[in-house]
Amino acid sequence: MSTSESELLDDLRPRAFAIAYRMLGSVSEAEDIVQEALVRIHQAIERGEEISSPRAYVGTITTRLAIDELRSARARRESYVGEWLPEPIAESPEDDPAARAETADSLSLAFLVLLESLTPEQRAALLLHDVFDYGYDEVAEIVGTSEGNARQLASRARRHVQEGRPRFEPSAELQERLADSFFAAAENGEFEALEALLAEDVELHGDGGGLAPAIKRPAFGRVKVAQMLRNWWRILVRIADIELRRVNVNGQPGAEFLDPDGRLIGVLALDIADGQIQAIRSIVNPEKLGHLGQVGDANALIARMRESDN
Repeated sequence: MSTSESELLDDLRPRAFAIAYRMLGSVSEAEDIVQEALVRIHQAIERGEEISSPRAYVGTITTRLAIDELRSARARRESYVGEWLPEPIAESPEDDPAARAETADSLSLAFLVLLESLTPEQRAALLLHDVFDYGYDEVAEIVGTSEGNARQLASRARRHVQEGRPRFEPSAELQERLADSFFAAAENGEFEALEALLAEDVELHGDGGGLAPAIKRPAFGRVKVAQMLRNWWRILVRIADIELRRVNVNGQPGAEFLDPDGRLIGVLALDIADGQIQAIRSIVNPEKLGHLGQVGDANALIARMRESDN
């Protein structure tokens, strides 16, 4: 492979991943799609094909592969244990806040969950046009339909998503300040202060995939959610040396929870709007955390805690 080709593939990789991840909500599946898409581009170059627009070419291949993968993934998700949430992407709060603000809305866990209710073609049309700025003529060619139908697919998807689209605090500074207050209140056991930060209709979501302790269905309402958080925190406190590390999760304020050996046991993300926490999402399924670092065993930690109580 020539240096110029290698540089081209490196340049295309971020866009391919951005499309594939939003289509699938899975880091591991997206990485597989990206690898296959880049192999196909390499093969096309080896055959001497002229690629006039690498951006359009990688978008086409990645989207078509993702549509096929999404169809098979949906069957697996129907038998998923408990609530399904996307695999999280975590980054330091200091990482380029301007770039984070630009992509946070289309990257948030709440938005990706909404996309799950769309058909693969609707999902592709909406993302390609509204997020990645492809023209409807390009969307039509990628999805394999007419330009008029591409407009309809995106329009229907947009209407559906806007009905349930989460609201986010436009001020990153206020987001971080509220998140700091939330985690400080939890760490200090100040649960009345924590409850005051929650919206009246706050939502609590958890994804353990049947492999780690998590709520089986979402919980709603300030009082109920605050009580569940209190119970969670009591368990964490009894497990010695659990570390909370602040991160941004899919563009929203959040935290990673690390076991005494520094291994990841869970990720939590906050949706903040109107000066309150509107939703909390916790992902503890170990199969969804491996790309973030070494994963610990939450079940073993809880078992040891119970043994010490006896």
